[in-house]
Order: sequence, then C-alpha cells, then structure tokens
Amino acid sequence: MSSEPRRLSIYSDGADHQHSQFVSTLLTHLERTKDVLIHTSTYLVFIAMVQVATVMAALSIEPNPALLIIGLVTFAVYTGDRIADVDTDEVSNPEQSSFVRRHKSALSVLTAATYGLAIAISVLGGPVALGVTLIPGVFWVLYASDWLPTIGSYFKRLKEILVVNSVIVALAWAISLVFLPLAFADAAFTPVAAVIFFYYFLDTFVNTEIPNVNDVEADEAIGVSTLPVVFGVDRTRQIAYGLDIFLVGFVVFAYLRGLLGSILTLAILVGLGYALVLAAFVGRTDHESRLGIAGEAKHLVVMAVILALTAGGF
Repeated sequence: MSSEPRRLSIYSDGADHQHSQFVSTLLTHLERTKDVLIHTSTYLVFIAMVQVATVMAALSIEPNPALLIIGLVTFAVYTGDRIADVDTDEVSNPEQSSFVRRHKSALSVLTAATYGLAIAISVLGGPVALGVTLIPGVFWVLYASDWLPTIGSYFKRLKEILVVNSVIVALAWAISLVFLPLAFADAAFTPVAAVIFFYYFLDTFVNTEIPNVNDVEADEAIGVSTLPVVFGVDRTRQIAYGLDIFLVGFVVFAYLRGLLGSILTLAILVGLGYALVLAAFVGRTDHESRLGIAGEAKHLVVMAVILALTAGGF
C-alpha cells in the first residue's frame, strides 16, 4: 500500500503530459489554420458569400449559384493579388509574404482552378452571368498589372493612382455582388438594387482604404498613392467617419422613400454603427491589420441582425 501514492503520481504526470501535448498540437493546428485563412484571404470568401446572401434577401431572390461563384472568385482574385504583391508585402506584412512564398506554386494552381470553376458554373446563368463573373478578374488585371505604357514613366499600375485604385476595387465587387444574383434570377435592376449597389460600392471603398493605414511606409516606398499616404492617417480617419455617416443618411433616406424594408434598414444601420466605432481606432491601434479584418466582418454583423430580427418575427 505504501507504493500506491507513487503510482497515482506517475499516472497523473502521464495524463498531464498527454493533455499538454494534445493542447500544444491543437494550438499549432489552429495557428496554421488561422495563417491560411488570413494570408490567403480565405476568410473573405465566407464574408463575400454573406454579402450575396444579403443582396438576395434585400431583393427577394431565391438562393442561386451566385453564392458559390462569388466565393470562388473572391478566393481567386485575393489570392492572386497576394502572389502578385509578394515582394512589396515584405515590408508591410512579412509573415504573409513568407507564407505566400512557401506555398506559391500550390496557391497559383488553386487560383487558376477556382476562377476556372467559377467561370464554368457561371455559364449556366447565361452570357450576363458569365460577363459579370469575369469582371473582378479583368478589373484586377487592370488594377495590378503594368499595362499603361503611355504614362509608364509616372504610373505603372492603376493600383498606384490615388482614389482610382480603391474605386476600381469597390466598383468590381459592387457589380459582382449585385448583378450576379440578378443574372441568375433573370431579374431586373430595380431602384432597390441601385440602393444596394451604391451602399456596397461606398462601403467597399472605405474598407479598402482603412487597411492602407498599415501599409503607409511600404506604399510610399513603391510609389502607391492611398489616402493615408497622401492625406495622412488622421485625415483618413476623418474621411472614413464622413463616408460612413453619409451612408447612414443615405440608408435612412432610402428607407423613408420606401426602397428598403425596416429589417434590412436596421441591420445596415447597426453595421454602420459598428463601422463608425472601428473608424475611431484608425491610426490609434498597434493592430491595424486586425482592424481591417474587423471592418470586413461588419457584413457578418448585418446578416446576424437580419436573422435575429426575422426569427423574432419583426
């Protein structure tokens, strides 16, 4: 009996060791998963699909392949952008640059495969759906590649031109998010669709400029003009405030004109309130990259409010 406590101690130590190994392994896998989701922007796939679902709810469109296509195109375009900017990202985001370098071949294949699959599926929706599916890719080529020989001595890419860079991104996604569901539903572009289009356009513009705060030094070094580079971080924060407040007024106006339902209006306003809180942290936090991700997550907040209000019978 005198040896019993020692046996218990041995078993206890062994169990603790196994538990520690399990926790360590789990944390390692979670860290790797996080790296994949963030460094390839895969998390944006889910967010983009939620945005399309919001459009469908707003326009009373039944679920259709636009949900899947937008997810595939989002992955392809953003991962392709990570690959194209792997050198310039070394300054602003060395971890991401290192990740993309290590997996460049696999990511390149995935990028081509996902966009190819998106195009193949879009054919089912007819020529309009196909054209809309091609728009983000075409705009990305115009945005990121050296195709301006006549002014190449000053601008090499549209990505380097102030405001134009963010407008191109915002326009490409606003067109895709709104027109692709409409194309598959064979529905008309109504005033309500126009309201949603403008909301997504301006919202995407703001969400594109906020992450640029973290890239000021890198953008200055390679000659990319963004709002933070040209006007400074404080003025960029004020611009974000102004655009979000303008959107609040725009959404309220659309509601009063009978273009938006009460549930969608309230959900969007909650999302814009969330965005205004985040804007207050622009230039005032050491985690600007996380702030950009949190800004994109606003669309999850909007959908959560829609689902909660709908389930509550409002």
